Amino acid sequence: MQEIKQNLSEFVVCINNSDYPVSLELHKIYRVIADKDVEDEGDIRIIDESGDDYIYSSSYFVPIQVPQTVEESLLRAS
Repeated sequence: MQEIKQNLSEFVVCINNSDYPVSLELHKIYRVIADKDVEDEGDIRIIDESGDDYIYSSSYFVPIQVPQTVEESLLRAS
């Protein structure tokens, strides 16, 4: 299982939505919400398709680095 740390990436890409096809869109970029407690359990808190933040297994995501202009745009959209 790949561990995701907030200080490594503020964004992740969904690589598996098989258990949550309505809540997670495959290959979409999601914003990570820092939550040390859930990270310690191997999970991640993201803003999903509902527009709210929820906890998912970090194995559903891969952390990414985005260019500064893309990051600014993604943060404005949230």
